[in-house]
Amino acid sequence: MKKGWIVAIVVLAVLVGFVVFIQNVNINRLGAHQYYVQVNQEGKKVEDKSDSGQKYVSYEYTLEGVDADGKEKSLTFTAFKELRKEAYLRIYVKGDEVSSYQEVQAAELPDGAKRKLETAGK
Repeated sequence: MKKGWIVAIVVLAVLVGFVVFIQNVNINRLGAHQYYVQVNQEGKKVEDKSDSGQKYVSYEYTLEGVDADGKEKSLTFTAFKELRKEAYLRIYVKGDEVSSYQEVQAAELPDGAKRKLETAGK
């Protein structure tokens, strides 16, 4: 009987851990290379329809990204809203495709990326 309770508690702990992991971790960011960009242009408005016929609008951006070492790469990605001008973004890239992005503050930029982005903006 005691072993049954121990097994049940272990299984419950694993399930709770899995649920917490899924809720708090963006799987698109795992194993991705990180680049940093500054939004310095308006996105190209793209209107499309889903398979069910519902219309939606997205915005396509092509920006020069810089990694932590200062290496540059042209990145094209889509956002479902217009991004704030002059905002800094951390872009997650898997292979040659952008898998995710998030806005960051200038203080969060690595030194190599910060130098390149500041000189590119002038």
